[in-house]
Amino acid sequence: MRNAVGRVRGGILAGAGVATLLWAAQVRPSARPDALFATAAHLSGLLAGYGVLVLLFLMARVPAVEHGVGADRLARWHAFGGRYVLLLVFGHGLFALLGYAVHEGTDVVSAASELLGYPALAAAAAGTVLLAAVGVTSARAVRRRVPHETWRGVHLLVYLAAALAFGHQLAGPDLAAAAWFWALAHTVVAVLLVWYRAVVPVRQAMRHALRVADVRVEGPGVVSVVMYGQHLAELRAEPGQFLRWRFLQRRLWHTALPFSLSAPVRGNALRITVKGLGGHSRRIRRLRPGTRVLATGPFGALTAARRTRPKVLLIAGGVGITPMRALFETLPGGPGDITLLYRAGAEEHLVLRTELEAIAAERQAGLHYLLGPSGAAYDPLAPQALAALVPDLAEHDVYLCGPPGMAEATRAALLRAGVPAGRIHSECFSF
Repeated sequence: MRNAVGRVRGGILAGAGVATLLWAAQVRPSARPDALFATAAHLSGLLAGYGVLVLLFLMARVPAVEHGVGADRLARWHAFGGRYVLLLVFGHGLFALLGYAVHEGTDVVSAASELLGYPALAAAAAGTVLLAAVGVTSARAVRRRVPHETWRGVHLLVYLAAALAFGHQLAGPDLAAAAWFWALAHTVVAVLLVWYRAVVPVRQAMRHALRVADVRVEGPGVVSVVMYGQHLAELRAEPGQFLRWRFLQRRLWHTALPFSLSAPVRGNALRITVKGLGGHSRRIRRLRPGTRVLATGPFGALTAARRTRPKVLLIAGGVGITPMRALFETLPGGPGDITLLYRAGAEEHLVLRTELEAIAAERQAGLHYLLGPSGAAYDPLAPQALAALVPDLAEHDVYLCGPPGMAEATRAALLRAGVPAGRIHSECFSF
């Protein structure tokens, strides 16, 4: 995984270097204020255009990239990069406006009015407004108050914003000699997006013909959805991975969300276990048997391939038990090699408990429930507590899945307890 992360990160940085070289090869050094503003506008514009392409590529759901890097890491890169892309876009617009105003000897308002008279610039300005809307709804303070479905709908405006800005980018002076390169880069990313986000899901739906078979209550606000289909072995879905599910039922069909498999694929049956955290996931408990399902994937790198040691510790928090339950059953190991720690607020919040205890008994694996409120004085996931439960903790690979706050604190505790960072494997999401 480290090699994949390094290659993708290196490729992104190399692309930024190429964009900078395109600017440097055509820059005309000058100390005039209008020329300085224009030069800054050209560089920030090139990097902003490239940055938008990177953001789209990171979310193109290319299996080789998602499996190698991890979907959660890609999502973090996407969110982190989005802030800088917005700054570059706004910087480009500001520098261009100031440069034009100085060059023409006019005020900023008049300059803006004149620039918006050019169709390509007006389209780019509209794209900037759309990107700003995406940025505002993605801010942490706003995101907490916006339903996931609304946030996702606004986020799709990135595609329209990129399309609106494309013509302006090709007309820019930095790209006069390299328009073919810029067009090729946009074409490649567009093909990847259409193929993996549109063609592949439809093709998989037709091939596997998934339908809901049963919806079972597992605990307060938690249900398991069992689905049947055809040729499911061809999915090559491994324990620990997730798919993106779209249920073709009213008020559900328009959104696809990632849910992990909570059991290995058996024959023509799949199962996910979902906690009602948002409006969409809460409506899943009202799914009707026979509902058609579109599933894209599998995705995720939290699989047996990450393992480096004979002994494995699985740590789950809340509904993060779903991929851990599948790994608990399937990871190779003898008696005592596999241990599962399951953190929950109270006993009634434990889900899939009967299955976990049956697996532990059959495999002679360790199973510990760590119960209690997260704000309690005693932290069962503190370094000393972990070392007491798993005496040879530093000799284990650790798989971790849970809410972001819990996962971050547990990772820090594992590092303090002596577990090397390279042996802590996690994928954590929040919506």
